[in-house]
Amino acid sequence: MKLKSFRVREFQSIWDSNQIDIDDVTCFVGKNESGKTALLTALYRTQPIIPGDDIFDLNIDYPKREVEDYRIGVENEERQPTVVVETTYEMSADDAKEVTAVFGSGSLTSRRLTKSTSYDNATTFSIDFDTTAARKYLARKTKLPRQLQKQLAATPSWGAFSELLKEQETTEEINALDRLVTTILEKGATHHAYNSILKPRVPKFLYFDEYYQMTGRENINALIERKNNETLKRSDHPLLGLINLARLNLEQLLSLPDTQQLKNRLQGAGNHLTGRILKYWSQNKHIQMHFDVREAKSGDPEGMREGVNIWGEIYDSVHWATTPLGSRSRGFVWFFSFLAWFEDVKKRGENVILLLDEPGLSLHGKAQGDLLRYIEKELKPAGYQVIYTTHSPFMVDPNHFERVRIVQDRSLDTTKPLPRKKDGTKVFTDIYDATEDSLFPLQGALGYEIQQTLFIGPNSLIVEGPADMLYLRAISSEMEREGRTGLSDKWVITPVGGSGKVPTFVALLAPQKGLKIATLLDVHHNDKQMIENLYKKKLLLKKRVITYADFLDADEADVEDLFPRDIYVGFVNGEFASQLKSPIKGTDLNDKEPCNVRAIEKFLESNPLKSGAFSHFRPARWFTEHISDVWPKIDAETKERFDSMFTKINSLL
Repeated sequence: MKLKSFRVREFQSIWDSNQIDIDDVTCFVGKNESGKTALLTALYRTQPIIPGDDIFDLNIDYPKREVEDYRIGVENEERQPTVVVETTYEMSADDAKEVTAVFGSGSLTSRRLTKSTSYDNATTFSIDFDTTAARKYLARKTKLPRQLQKQLAATPSWGAFSELLKEQETTEEINALDRLVTTILEKGATHHAYNSILKPRVPKFLYFDEYYQMTGRENINALIERKNNETLKRSDHPLLGLINLARLNLEQLLSLPDTQQLKNRLQGAGNHLTGRILKYWSQNKHIQMHFDVREAKSGDPEGMREGVNIWGEIYDSVHWATTPLGSRSRGFVWFFSFLAWFEDVKKRGENVILLLDEPGLSLHGKAQGDLLRYIEKELKPAGYQVIYTTHSPFMVDPNHFERVRIVQDRSLDTTKPLPRKKDGTKVFTDIYDATEDSLFPLQGALGYEIQQTLFIGPNSLIVEGPADMLYLRAISSEMEREGRTGLSDKWVITPVGGSGKVPTFVALLAPQKGLKIATLLDVHHNDKQMIENLYKKKLLLKKRVITYADFLDADEADVEDLFPRDIYVGFVNGEFASQLKSPIKGTDLNDKEPCNVRAIEKFLESNPLKSGAFSHFRPARWFTEHISDVWPKIDAETKERFDSMFTKINSLL
């Protein structure tokens, strides 16, 4: 059974959340105080994994400014208790099969199940159930005389069905059917289908936040007392999960007579969790979890000086050091504590939906990626639904923006009261309804994805700007069309926005595993040291640092200089026709200036455009738009130049 949607009303910061559709993995994104935690808390209380957490407390949970008005309204019977959370589930094929095995295939007209929980802590349910079809099925499926089957199928109610049964001679078949019908008569067939069949199959919610993290040490005697008194702390649940994974109970930790057996079991639990966490923890692969149980000492921490204590420790095989679990990074302790509890829940075969509140709060960006990978590769394929909250771009999967639900509270951004319809926490899927602050994590995730995928690939050819990219792509296509060498499609052309940004960009990308980098750059006298440093500082091999001047008999060159001057001047005249006082001629330019762009810029200093300014990007765009007319005018020598350049670049693959 899967959760398909839920809606929260009149709870903490929420007046009406709107209906929230839920996927296998759902991400609530919003800034601090927007109400993300309130949404998870309300949902958790409808079906919590911890007994006793299913209470909606009017004094604590109802929006404070109107709680008395609500209380008076209910007491005076002027209004009904609010349905705080309405949840809609979709039954699996197995769930439906359990119902239809009793009441027939026609009894369920859909697989939808709806639960509603109110402030009086009453829970109601609704399923699409056809009682007439169920009654007819029960009449037909029994081994009864055909005439009696027809009579039972024709009865208008369960009462009439029951009366007719009681008139029959007692048999085992009649008795079994009568017992079922008697149960149905108490509260109805729909109630029986839900309470006796479906209710145990509704998944529970496992809510986890930083307050559930293990401390790494605990007094077992005190833990036993809290468990017996049903006063467990949040941090106790992961520890109990760990003890269960070791196939021990608390009393065994106090009384197990064989020390070696105790050590072996604790070691087994530590090894199991080590293997699980290291599979999805890239921050440090040299750690091992160790657990120890010892008699308390007078110098132990307060609360642990009598009885028996359990200690969790992390051994680092690189530094040969053992440190208490609680002293490790908060991110690691969070990840480890969650795994300890969840692995035990999974081992017990409990059907749960995971609610993770700000799981990446104390995790490094890469560790947040590890957590997303754990959700995607481990939890989702195993059938566990995951709902988590975040305001971190690294916890938003850019491949699955459809999973994002935007959470915001517009009342935080205004000093004026809002009408009830617009007030409080709202949840949206449409980004047009979101504020700039709410969209920030998505913008960050999208920007990172663009940087990683649009302009960066396994083989990245770094160029200075978009004009280079336009020329290279257009010319490569024409060259290949003529049967000449073009730039291999394995290269991703990466414009970085100027020569000054090239070293930084290369320094960031070059160390990345599996990434091959080459540069194709303009070169001028003031750029030479920067270009040489790319290989002298060992950022790139020298053969991977290519300039346009390498293919010209010149010390300086831009991409535009690969074209004869008259040809390039034609690009400029075509693009700036309406802004030039008259077309530029090649003879108008200073032939002592070797670079086409600089020669044009010098000419325009004394012959300015009628409006606007010259940009070397615009002729590149014009060239790509008119290439079918321009390309036949390109001479063979120029084409040979491009052929040589593409051949050299492709050889680096």
